[in-house]
Amino acid sequence: KAMLRVARAHLVVRYLCLFALGSGVASAQSRGVDSGVGIAERDFATEVAEAGGPSQASVLATLAGVKVQQSILDAIARPAEATKPWSEYRPIFLTDKRIDDGVAFYRANRELLDHVGAEYGVPPQIIVAIIGVETSYGRITGKYRVLDALATLAFHYPPRAAFFRGELKQLFLLGDQHLAYPIDELRGSYAGAMGWGQFMPTSIAQWAKDEDGDGHIDLWNSLPDITASVANYFAQHGWQPGQPVAMRAQPAADARALAPDGSEPLYPVQQMEAWGYAPLEHVDAALPATLLRLDGDRGAEYWLTFANFQAITRYNRSPLYSMAVWQLAEAIAASATPAP
Repeated sequence: KAMLRVARAHLVVRYLCLFALGSGVASAQSRGVDSGVGIAERDFATEVAEAGGPSQASVLATLAGVKVQQSILDAIARPAEATKPWSEYRPIFLTDKRIDDGVAFYRANRELLDHVGAEYGVPPQIIVAIIGVETSYGRITGKYRVLDALATLAFHYPPRAAFFRGELKQLFLLGDQHLAYPIDELRGSYAGAMGWGQFMPTSIAQWAKDEDGDGHIDLWNSLPDITASVANYFAQHGWQPGQPVAMRAQPAADARALAPDGSEPLYPVQQMEAWGYAPLEHVDAALPATLLRLDGDRGAEYWLTFANFQAITRYNRSPLYSMAVWQLAEAIAASATPAP
């Protein structure tokens, strides 16, 4: 009898559990919520809805189609900027083909680029170089669904989950004015960057421009929108028209050991010279600068960098990236700009 009572008790508990589970699923389905979505996704969907975005049910329905991809997690763990010295990083972007293609792109779109450059106070060759480094002038804009990339990193990459959760939220908050295509159709990089200039959702919201005036921002198929968005990004991040970007410095034998933390120009050029780092070009002695040391293919390279170099680092924090953009821009300008 005791065994019979235990068996009956087990059956009752099992029935109650099944009833509760069935009720929960039915309740979730009645609200239009995918019962397979995790707590983090549910909280996220609520947050988006409360911020004025799509409803919780709509966000969850979209997230239900996300495909978490290990290749995205692998890629973000080994960016080239963090694993290669300058001697190996530079040849990736400063190739004859990339320079020649940049010259061709500049010449084919000179009127637009000169107009946008003048409007935003940013040299056209910098705009071209960014597009060249980011996507090879629009040829390689990314193979991943932006939704998959951002959701994978937001919910499955703890080191930067907060950042990517914010970007995913902004993706849902971008309206028709900011996006010319549905969010589940967008393609981009493994980190969720989009278009020829590789803008993240927050960058689109804050700095992308509808330059062609059609009521949408199209960073894939509208050259006016693409180029103006890149130029505006620099204009809003401290680009100073007519000022230098970087120049080589010759260290003295007794040069003071310097290891600046970051790219902010903190010291007048005259102070850098007093410390043993003489610029190899003429420059205003009062202009703020800082020191950048790179491991080149012929040994250490020393550079004085200025506010405009820091502006490039706002696009990508890596000093290797910024130097590649600037040197590519210089090479393009040297070939594409007619001699005076």
